[in-house]
Amino acid sequence: MDRAVDLDDVAVVLAERIARWTSAGLEVGTATWRDATASWPQPLETDRDRVPDPDSIGVVISGPAEAVLSVVLFRGGWADVDFVADLEDAGCLPASDITSASDFGNRMDQWVTRVFGSPGSVR
Repeated sequence: MDRAVDLDDVAVVLAERIARWTSAGLEVGTATWRDATASWPQPLETDRDRVPDPDSIGVVISGPAEAVLSVVLFRGGWADVDFVADLEDAGCLPASDITSASDFGNRMDQWVTRVFGSPGSVR
């Protein structure tokens, strides 16, 4: 798989946002990593040191009224983005051609706003 995005840089971008999200009333789960060289089924790890060749990083963010955003970014530059904003608003969001950790961070900001509203409206 091509390496369009450095997942360690993505972890830094996520860490920079966690305080803002939690202060807005969101719960941010521990990042999970998947190793490209692990045998199938590839386990998810929460300890980056246990993943010598990461091919994905994922995070789940939960909010009020059981809203949830699940994002798994693959180093090839695409992500699986699933959400439930409420009972009538759920699905997948488009996430391809991600070119950098910064690009991913900007998209995360958009996805969080899409699912939970602006940071001041989350509580």
